[in-house]
Amino acid sequence: MSGKAAARRTVLKGAALAGTAGLGVAACSTESKVGHARNPTPTAPVDLGDAEAVPVGGVKLYREQRLLVTRSADGEYKAFSAQCTHAGCALDKIEKDEGNCPCHGSRFDIHTGKAIKGPATVPLPKVAVRTENGKLIAGPEA
Repeated sequence: MSGKAAARRTVLKGAALAGTAGLGVAACSTESKVGHARNPTPTAPVDLGDAEAVPVGGVKLYREQRLLVTRSADGEYKAFSAQCTHAGCALDKIEKDEGNCPCHGSRFDIHTGKAIKGPATVPLPKVAVRTENGKLIAGPEA
């Protein structure tokens, strides 16, 4: 009888482990092309503060607002969502013109939003941005 009990325990352990592994895979899956992000871009205008905070030819990551803004050498601003399109994590830093997602290692080109290292395959969504009275405004109506 102890052989049957041991075999049953082995089967039950295997089922439990398989269920746990399945949960891990489900946690990394995405239902849409913007990950688990409900609103990867602002739904209302967002005041980002002083436009000069973005250096000419550089980038600024607005982590709290989940935006990144670049400024070209000729002074043109571009903005992208800073929310990873894989699972919705906020980018945490910019290195060598790439935005880094700390959750699964995805990397994005800060000038185009293009996913350059997976698991993300979809680019960061573009966000309208404009200057008004020396301030940057991003989002709808920008």
